[in-house]
Amino acid sequence: MADLTEALAAQVAEAHQARAPLAIAGGGSKFFLGEASAASATVLAMEQHRGIVTYDSGELVLTARAGTPLAEIEAALDTESQRLAFEPPHYGAAATLGGTIATGVSGPSRPYAGAARDFVLGTRIINGRGEVLRFGGEVMKNVAGYDLSRLMVGAFGTLGVLLEISLKVLPAPRFTRTRVFEYDQATAIERFNAWGLRPWPITAAYWEDGRAYLRLSGAESSVTGAMETLGGETMSDAETFWTDVREHRRSFFVSEDSPLWRLSVAPATPPLALEGATTLDWGGAQRWLVSDAPASAIRETVAAHGGHASVYGGEVMPRQHPMPEALLRLHKRLKQSMDPAGILNPGRLCSDF
Repeated sequence: MADLTEALAAQVAEAHQARAPLAIAGGGSKFFLGEASAASATVLAMEQHRGIVTYDSGELVLTARAGTPLAEIEAALDTESQRLAFEPPHYGAAATLGGTIATGVSGPSRPYAGAARDFVLGTRIINGRGEVLRFGGEVMKNVAGYDLSRLMVGAFGTLGVLLEISLKVLPAPRFTRTRVFEYDQATAIERFNAWGLRPWPITAAYWEDGRAYLRLSGAESSVTGAMETLGGETMSDAETFWTDVREHRRSFFVSEDSPLWRLSVAPATPPLALEGATTLDWGGAQRWLVSDAPASAIRETVAAHGGHASVYGGEVMPRQHPMPEALLRLHKRLKQSMDPAGILNPGRLCSDF
């Protein structure tokens, strides 16, 4: 376990003076997300800046360095029957906390428990000048002014090098069951949205190839009561199933021939008229599409429903959905403030900066 803050800050400060781009790298499990790193960038290695700094199970707060493996954090939480409630995907054994927060990924529980950003209490970062800054803290109400800690979530390292992240954790559920139903896609969307209005302990909702899967977690009485009303069949190996959904290990996601798209839309959006195979996650708000259709056609269709489309697998460029001009201007202003020389992960979030 090592604290490499001084060495990392010195490397960033030197790069700032030379205006030399840096590619921030942890375990490498999420390099396929976002745009490609600049070819000329020097690697800023974070993997050895690791270790759990503090963990207060009574207060449900954990602080760890960015290079700490997710598996190590989850193992520590498991000893206290606690968990990362946003259920982050690993996408590889080397996944780190810093990469998870920088890319902002969340698993099947995201609509019901909250996104990664909802659990970030504070961060310690290096800005583009090589200055070490701390934002937020270790309690939910510890932020005055702009919440810059949560701004780091999903920024792909373009606004600062994550050094430490403080997270709110939650108790693991006491009882969990998954019910399976035979529905077409349109019916699954309707059911997911109707079920979401009920006071049921829903923690995941997924549809694939004519089957809908609903996970219920909480007190045994609440779960069994919901199951009695819902009907359906109980899944026997549900834990493996949801892990495979989260980690894209199901056969749907393993396609070497066609690009894999992530579509983000309002959960009640009807089935989209797009060529290819589709699954529903997040109760219909996150949809996965395997398709050879032109990128412009996919993005235009999704945008017409108020959503956006990004590429998770395949050679389509750009991977990210283009930003509206007003949002792009705001991002550029933030980038200029935090990283005036533009050296931190240039091009990873957007080719314009």
